Amino acid sequence: MSQMFASLKHFNYRLWFFGALVANIGTWMQRVAQDWLVLTVLSDDSGVAVGVTTALQFAPTLLLSAWAGVLADRVDRRKLLIGTQAAQAVLALGLGVLVLGGHAELWHVYLFAAALGCVSAIDGPVRQTFVAEMVPAAGLSNAVGLNSASFNAARLVGPGLAGLLIAWVGTGWVFMINGVTFVATIFALTQMRSAELHRLPSVARAKGQIREGIAYVRRRSDILVIMVVVSVVSTFGLNFQLTSAMMARTEFGRGASEYGILGSVLAIGSLAGALMAARRERPRVRLVIGSAFAFGIASGAMALMPTYTSYALACIPVGFASLTMMTAANTTIQMSTDPAVRGRVMSLYMIVFLGATPVGSPIVGWVAEEFGARWAIGIGSITALLVASGAALWVKRHWRLEVRYRVRSRPHLDVRHPPVSTPQTAVAEVRAQETTTTSTAV
Repeated sequence: MSQMFASLKHFNYRLWFFGALVANIGTWMQRVAQDWLVLTVLSDDSGVAVGVTTALQFAPTLLLSAWAGVLADRVDRRKLLIGTQAAQAVLALGLGVLVLGGHAELWHVYLFAAALGCVSAIDGPVRQTFVAEMVPAAGLSNAVGLNSASFNAARLVGPGLAGLLIAWVGTGWVFMINGVTFVATIFALTQMRSAELHRLPSVARAKGQIREGIAYVRRRSDILVIMVVVSVVSTFGLNFQLTSAMMARTEFGRGASEYGILGSVLAIGSLAGALMAARRERPRVRLVIGSAFAFGIASGAMALMPTYTSYALACIPVGFASLTMMTAANTTIQMSTDPAVRGRVMSLYMIVFLGATPVGSPIVGWVAEEFGARWAIGIGSITALLVASGAALWVKRHWRLEVRYRVRSRPHLDVRHPPVSTPQTAVAEVRAQETTTTSTAV
């Protein structure tokens, strides 16, 4: 089996991969159906209403994710995942029943979005850390990359399928189908071979465990840089559900099918980025910064596209850049974090990654209503360029890097670290993680 799909040789991971693929398709279908229901049926093309729905779905991450990280470090991760998958299935089916019965109102969708957000906040950290139990430590980077590939392969199919189903049978049946898809992950989790799991250490119940995770992150400037970059890009740039809906509806005058297709086209780039990530043995901080900068350029170009077709094509590089940033950030943090605190560290990452959405979505929705959907995308482009540039300058100054770019010879980008003669500090730790040689190619 090729290096790109190496993790699939492990039975437990193979079960998880295909089970998660089915459930992820349903999740993407529900996201499209939920936004379309709010935008076209329960409101008068209100970008703010869609933004509030998105915010409510991700707001619980701010409140619960740190506690969920403690759970991920403390309890049986597989059993916890079975519980969260079952809860998400029940919520999807419940909303589907309301819509099919003709009783759904906007506040109902708000309520279900918030409830789903609570479950997802618990699911996120344990899902991230459970990957390390299904493969050996050396295969973690590949497994994380394939997880992203599964998610984005689903993104390739889900939105387009949702658009067709909405036009054919309505949003209610999309919610019902999503509820059923969670059976795939629950089945995969129950059929895993316990003896082949690579158990991570579990911590005993004690006071101050959340503070311990925060203190660990504060000592790691590399993790802090990643979190700052990802949080800013996520807040203002990763609002594709909202911006694509507004562009399809208000700029191009298209319907649900065309909106769903935009999500699928975006996933082409995302899937390519995920497969590239699966080939990398060890991503680095500079890849996070560089891909954030590339995202800013690509999304800025996308905002200027004059036609539906050109806009759809511009989604591909945007998807590639955003997925490269997210996967590099996730893998870099997981691979460089002590397994005993990995759940708590990943929960803090989830807070800045998903928890920023409740802040950004209403703002981006307001910008779309007041200034147009193109500016809603443009604000994401501008902030991504600013934070990537600021992070690059900060890293160069505080980590004392020497950066040289050569067009005619390889490596094109040469990053050198001066010799470290002082005792180990946070900066020295970062240098050790950033490179294993004095010269690294990009």
